[in-house]
Amino acid sequence: MSGKPMERMTSILAAAGVGCFGLAWIVEGWLPSAHLAKVPMQSMDAIASVPSPEFVELAERFPVEFKESYATVDKASFQKALKDGKDIYIGEACWHCHSQYVRPVSNEETRFGRVSTAAEYQNVMFLPHLFGTRRVGPDLIREAGKHSLDWHVAHFFDPTIVVPTSVMPRYPWLYTNDGRPNGRGIALITYVTWLGSWATPQALAKAAAAASQPAVKP
Repeated sequence: MSGKPMERMTSILAAAGVGCFGLAWIVEGWLPSAHLAKVPMQSMDAIASVPSPEFVELAERFPVEFKESYATVDKASFQKALKDGKDIYIGEACWHCHSQYVRPVSNEETRFGRVSTAAEYQNVMFLPHLFGTRRVGPDLIREAGKHSLDWHVAHFFDPTIVVPTSVMPRYPWLYTNDGRPNGRGIALITYVTWLGSWATPQALAKAAAAASQPAVKP
């Protein structure tokens, strides 16, 4: 095959490739967005209306570093810290090694608790979803309450202090020269220690009840 038939075949294949790309964009991009737009999502006020105990303790123990980024311990500062913490979590690529999704395979339920449910992700802090790419470290979807604040403060500074066999890197840039978490460190610790706090049985039942209520017309 040569000449015009070859050119025609090349054009057909190119058009087919563009068509496949467009179809993939629709299936992988637009359809999920269109679906999620119709799913009721919990607001920040619904899942983070009261500062977490860890956020309060961080403010008390590291007041100078805290005030560099947050005015006071209130709902607005807490919600800002969570958003900042998520951005840092993404920026530091924590999701490469940690998932936030307990899968129904490989005995993950035994290691990390019950398999994740859709209700756990129906909030604005899970857009985009951080399901993760690999299982190097433990799943973090329900990290809240699993470790003390001191554990997390030490862990981000040098993971081997609390887990001698850890392959996780150190994050000294999240700390001051004397080893105190700076504003970025406070945000990341606040975010990680908060993960899953909205997914207790009581919180999920409350959210389900609210979602089932008919909309009130003005």
